[in-house]
Amino acid sequence: MGAASRELAVLILAAGKGTRMKSGRAKVLHEIAGRPMLGYPLALAESLAPRHLVIVVGRDADRVREVYAGRATFVVQSEQRGTGHAVLQTRDALEGFRGDVLVLYGDVPLLRASTIERMKALQAETSADLVILSARLQLPGRIVRNRSGRVDRIVEMTDASPAELAIEEGNTGVYLVDSELLWKGLSQVGDRNQQGEIYLTDIVERAVADGRRIEALILDDPDESLGVNTRAELALATAVVRRRKNEQLMAEGVTLIDPATTYIDVDVRIGADTVIEPGCVIAGSVEIGERVLVKAHSVIESSRLEDDVVVGPMAHLRPGTHLGRRTRIGNFVEVKNSVLGANVKADHLSYIGDADVGEGAAIGCGAITVNYDWDAKHRTSVGEGANIGCNVNLIAPVRVERDAAVAAGSTVTQDVPAEALGVARARQRNVEGWRKRRPKKAHS
Repeated sequence: MGAASRELAVLILAAGKGTRMKSGRAKVLHEIAGRPMLGYPLALAESLAPRHLVIVVGRDADRVREVYAGRATFVVQSEQRGTGHAVLQTRDALEGFRGDVLVLYGDVPLLRASTIERMKALQAETSADLVILSARLQLPGRIVRNRSGRVDRIVEMTDASPAELAIEEGNTGVYLVDSELLWKGLSQVGDRNQQGEIYLTDIVERAVADGRRIEALILDDPDESLGVNTRAELALATAVVRRRKNEQLMAEGVTLIDPATTYIDVDVRIGADTVIEPGCVIAGSVEIGERVLVKAHSVIESSRLEDDVVVGPMAHLRPGTHLGRRTRIGNFVEVKNSVLGANVKADHLSYIGDADVGEGAAIGCGAITVNYDWDAKHRTSVGEGANIGCNVNLIAPVRVERDAAVAAGSTVTQDVPAEALGVARARQRNVEGWRKRRPKKAHS
């Protein structure tokens, strides 16, 4: 079987306890730019279309399975005894497989598919039995080369000599390895080291002793090797993902006035000629059309905006919001779980929750949908062309029909028919002579 046609299996090691995260949940479920950390190597693995995709889980195994059900085979490493021990747990899942095994990690989220393709190309070019991904960083494992520059072994930092600790080339732990070599090597290594663990790295020395060809590919971008073990490293990884996302969007025709202060999650989609002003947060599953303007300091969560919409400044679109073409949402307006048709205007200081608003309707300043009765949420319907005056309370469930209007200051509890004017406010009463009868306050 030629190198180009060799089958591929991908293993993702994600069983670590994540002690340094000091968290009540599995480390690999902590989010990076809107996606759980494990989602990044998993998406990378899926892009390679492997024959087998196996995830080794440990802490919170049931929860990890639940989040990624149907996307991989899961095996459990009940006790953490090193990377080699974790790989050994997958042997039954790969029974009968013959080809290459790619080893990835659930807490290494920044690796690019292009890097894996370079590893595969190097393997095909050199007929290597094992390709190691390395980086010019002080990583826990150091790559030791012989006098001719060939990979000789990998030594863990805890077992390294002072000379070995000074080596600049580090082992990322990502391997592309022939399956026969992998299982043979792991059957020969032991746990006689300071940690009492089975190191996957030990198969390198065994392979060299057997005369197998070993290559190491040095990363062009050391960021790709970042492992996340602490909250600080989680923040570093998030910054890299967001920078990459911003660069991708700008290359696709989106204007970011200040990318450094614009926070856009990795799965957000934005159309060309849209402009995002500084201080905006766009999170979750968001789809934004073309020529949209998102003004400064607005927050958009899991919403859909069609073409030519204007949002903000300082607006908040909560999950489930859908804005039609040319709709305008102004400053300090909050919209939640609502569908607004084309050309709707809500320019300032309003709350629209659990509502359906027809095309061309206008929502006045301070108007709100009162959607919660302390037991359940109820929907409000505002018809096409309807006008809702300032400081109106629409007590759901209620309907304001097509081309109707509601007078300012009304509290509406009954439906307003089409083309009618709804007025629901107390009659004004003026108390004559009130000021003269009211005792004067002493001035300090």
